[in-house]
Amino acid sequence: MPDSGKGRVSRDSTRNTLVVAIGVSFVCSILVAGASVLLKPRQAKNEELYRQRIVLDVAGLYEPGIDIDDTFSTNVAVRLVDLSSGNFVDTPDASTFDPVAAAQNPDLSTPVPSGLDIAGIRRRANYAPIYIVEGPAADRQIILPVHGYGLWSTMYGFLALDSDGTTVRGLQFYEHAETPGLGDQIDDGGWQAQWRGKQLFDESGAVRLTVIRGQVRPGEQAIYEVDGLSGATLTGRGVTNLIHYWAGQHGFGPFLSGIRQEAKTVE
Repeated sequence: MPDSGKGRVSRDSTRNTLVVAIGVSFVCSILVAGASVLLKPRQAKNEELYRQRIVLDVAGLYEPGIDIDDTFSTNVAVRLVDLSSGNFVDTPDASTFDPVAAAQNPDLSTPVPSGLDIAGIRRRANYAPIYIVEGPAADRQIILPVHGYGLWSTMYGFLALDSDGTTVRGLQFYEHAETPGLGDQIDDGGWQAQWRGKQLFDESGAVRLTVIRGQVRPGEQAIYEVDGLSGATLTGRGVTNLIHYWAGQHGFGPFLSGIRQEAKTVE
């Protein structure tokens, strides 16, 4: 006759093991979810400080050890721009507006016509934050968030301009996944330094600034050219395309046109 007692013990043991495993999994999931909720504000603040550091760096205001939050709030004002009109939008939330997230929301964004989408972004937000540097530590600058596709990834960065709306102060990228040793030359300080003093527009208002193939040669066109990236032609082309898109009429073009006109009247 079979020993039914041993069978029941085995079944009970298995059941208890499953109950314990499910209980442990449930508790762990609660702990992970709770930790995620608790850490989210800190992660958001760290991301904000990182972007602020890049803005300060491209503006020439960053030094190791500074209080990033304090230096940013003292020297930089964040304003929201309606990209279609080029006009400022009055809102207290300009510093927290995320144009990349907004571009995913059909109610807050606009499709980029295929003939204009040289940056490969498909949609752009209707509004964009700009950073106006005019504090005691620096001359007035305008810093624009820009992004566009390179060879392998979307490159996110900031373009800094003088108050004339065309003279470049700097360009830096804060996020991308371009090829190590090739496309990531966009992070090289020497290459970034070449952008300073270049002209975004020519006298007619056409966007001219370009990453060329090879090295820039002396001449009239040099003011509109930056050295190519050795072994990373497509990444360089992506940089050119994103600059031309965001400086164009579907990007910050209307806003920059107003800035250039304002600068001419001041002269």
